[in-house]
Amino acid sequence: MSQSGNSNYAARMLEEVRAALIAENYALARRLAQDALNAGVLHPVLLTLRAEALQSEGRLAEALADLRRAVIMAPKDILALNAMGLCLQAMDKYGEALQAFNSVLAVRADFPPALFHRGYTYELMGRLQPARSDYEAALKLAPLMAEPAARLASLAARRRDWAEARARADQALAVNKALTPALLALATADLEEGNPASAKERISAVLALPQLSPPDRGIALGMMGDALDREDRPAEAFAKYREGNEILHAFYAPRYAGPNMQTAHGFAKTLIDYFEKSGAWTPGPPDTSSHAAGHVFLLGFPRSGTTLLEQALASHPAAITASEREFLIDAFREFMGSGETLDRLASIDDAAAERFRARYWQRLAQAGFDVAGKTLIDKQPLNTIKLPLIAKLFPNAKVLFAIRDPRDTVFSCFRRRFQMNIDMFEFLTLEGTANYYDAVMRLGELFRAKLPLALMPSRHEDLISDFDAHMRAICAFVGLPWDEKLRDFASRAAGVATPSAPQLMLGLSSEGAGQWRRYAAELAPVLPKLAPWAEKFGYAEN
Repeated sequence: MSQSGNSNYAARMLEEVRAALIAENYALARRLAQDALNAGVLHPVLLTLRAEALQSEGRLAEALADLRRAVIMAPKDILALNAMGLCLQAMDKYGEALQAFNSVLAVRADFPPALFHRGYTYELMGRLQPARSDYEAALKLAPLMAEPAARLASLAARRRDWAEARARADQALAVNKALTPALLALATADLEEGNPASAKERISAVLALPQLSPPDRGIALGMMGDALDREDRPAEAFAKYREGNEILHAFYAPRYAGPNMQTAHGFAKTLIDYFEKSGAWTPGPPDTSSHAAGHVFLLGFPRSGTTLLEQALASHPAAITASEREFLIDAFREFMGSGETLDRLASIDDAAAERFRARYWQRLAQAGFDVAGKTLIDKQPLNTIKLPLIAKLFPNAKVLFAIRDPRDTVFSCFRRRFQMNIDMFEFLTLEGTANYYDAVMRLGELFRAKLPLALMPSRHEDLISDFDAHMRAICAFVGLPWDEKLRDFASRAAGVATPSAPQLMLGLSSEGAGQWRRYAAELAPVLPKLAPWAEKFGYAEN
């Protein structure tokens, strides 16, 4: 075909693709785009359409390659940039996704989809206030856009603002009656206001929706379990938790447990193997670069009471919390990939330690945290796995190790819905949850024996039963004076992204203690695995 013929063919194909898009026949547009690309026609619109098709098939890396190429060809193409942000978001690359959405808004500040998707990225990152701001901005620009209203309903439900949750959900459902987040926000309001029967009706309506995505189905089934739990029907509730988790496990397994992929539990076992054979480590070089008055790592295991402890400490006027954000990632990638890299960490010199400390403090500053003169509370439950980094890079830091009855902890991890990642994937089976708990606790014991750590265990049940006495002891350990404001943690919980936030807003409660007993029959397969830890931590007689 001549050059003129090629140009004419390309122009004709692009015109047909645009006509299909105008007619909202997206399947045809994608098929035409693929045909044109196969014929050697390159254009950002065609690459973007093929990328959307690839992403729908789960081929995220290929989709991202197409989108990067489209953006190189047209750096200000807001549709390509927006699609790239969505692809990066699906790949859990939230920082890069934010950059893509910011690039869209730099070209067109009033583009509602980019505002909404940036807001959702913020929500996935646990940054609820900027998420809320973006949803409100998108809704102001596009009042008939149902998705921002639905997400605002969900955020209101997290804050236990049932009036706003219902109003925003109704606003969303007036546009789209099948919008899952809005329906589930209403179900949550019903459940928390003491009407599990109504919640079950709403959840059943969600489960009956055609083409309900596996993640939404898994979440809805978990909520059905919560409704049955409120009706004191534990066997039926547990069956729903298991059914929902099985759906989520099948959906996420290719991403987190595919062939030749190391799972979170597998990684923990490799660390156990290494440290069982290693000798005791010496302290790392002192940290002289920090402007913080104190440095505390709060860790343990998810659902062990870390959020209550964090929010109590964050209520102190001389403390600041890092809000469960990841700041050790650079050192983790450098030193915790193999026995060889761990050997390098064990003998790290001053210059290398200072380099990776600087990256930690830089990430904190870039995230907007001003630690000058404050005691920093860096809370990440599974930073237990990263204690070798903490020991070597921050030898003066204090470590608070949160403990809760292992049986309550494991059951709570299994029944709650978390933002999915490689660690939370372990909680989608009961056996996986118990095995991961066992591995992380074994690591904790090894690290306490072999690493130079200033570590204090903190039992969740002790904090609940005698808050003032326990917090006074913790304050003494981390170097903070007692302050009456420590009791104000409930007022802070509305902005917390973890599953425990709604409970914290109600204040201190022992309601969760011993919940595992109601599910003892269902938990029977894993109780022998947990029994040694229950005994070690003083729960054997409970």
